[in-house]
Amino acid sequence: MGEVTQLLEDARQGDKGAMERLYARVYSELSVIAKSQLARQSPLTLIDAPALINEVYLKLSRQDCLPGHDRGTFLGYAARAMRSIIIDYVRARGAERRGGDQLKVTLATDIENKEFTELSFEDLSSELESLHRIDERAYRVVELRFFGGMEIEEIATFLDTSPATVKRDWTKARMFLRHRLANAAST
Repeated sequence: MGEVTQLLEDARQGDKGAMERLYARVYSELSVIAKSQLARQSPLTLIDAPALINEVYLKLSRQDCLPGHDRGTFLGYAARAMRSIIIDYVRARGAERRGGDQLKVTLATDIENKEFTELSFEDLSSELESLHRIDERAYRVVELRFFGGMEIEEIATFLDTSPATVKRDWTKARMFLRHRLANAAST
């Protein structure tokens, strides 16, 4: 049993200090994930990586039972929580501006050399939810790779599948999102 797994188990058993030791142990990994996610949305949010990590800590500390049974599962959940916090933050900022002044994201793709200028982070979030309804495993691959910063082999281990399957799901999910985002931008 690894150190993170043991700390998760200790926290579940009621050890109050285990949560703090867990965060101290995985803080650098959470920081990498947070910076990766925020780099994609830098103009959309003023939140920084330490604040995002603190929000995740607060969110998880309010739960009765910590998610995950090992490092990969816990970090995957933390990545999802970060994404959720960023989406909530972006939506709140958009509501403050009453929708009129929302910043737009420019997304260049290799689809017919077309540039999409009217794509928002909310569009991306909506299409990810569509992917989740259609193909949960492909969604999890995107979540762990794009938002969690995990490598193909780590994702394969985490999802208990082969690296080749993860690569296929990653390719399929990217094609799906490109197609859906292209349609969203052209309407």
